[in-house]
Amino acid sequence: MKSSDMVWVDREPGDPPVKTDTDWNAVNALTEEQIHAAALADPEAQPIPLGSDEELAKQGLIHVVNVKKLRERLGLTQEAFAATYRIPVGTLRDWEQRRKLPDAPARAYLTVIASNPEAVAGMLGEAA
Repeated sequence: MKSSDMVWVDREPGDPPVKTDTDWNAVNALTEEQIHAAALADPEAQPIPLGSDEELAKQGLIHVVNVKKLRERLGLTQEAFAATYRIPVGTLRDWEQRRKLPDAPARAYLTVIASNPEAVAGMLGEAA
């Protein structure tokens, strides 16, 4: 993108939103396939490639489970998820709010939980 194609906008906190010609109803109606096709067509907005953890690592990327989506998919509150999977609730909140990222062992644990939450909860319940 050339700098002549860019528009600079100075905004102060509390200023009203900038008016654009964007049709947000049309944007919100796009399917995942349409969004993906549009991203592929834009050389400056390529999506992060999908692949194995090893393939992502070669590009300097790591797979991190979205803890909040996982917890919501399981229908658990933060407290219930933390208690079920023996994760300190403060740590869980930090992960969900992206204040901290899970370290490698925690990422592996979350991946296992995501793949079979009932089995993990059952094993932890038996060990109590």
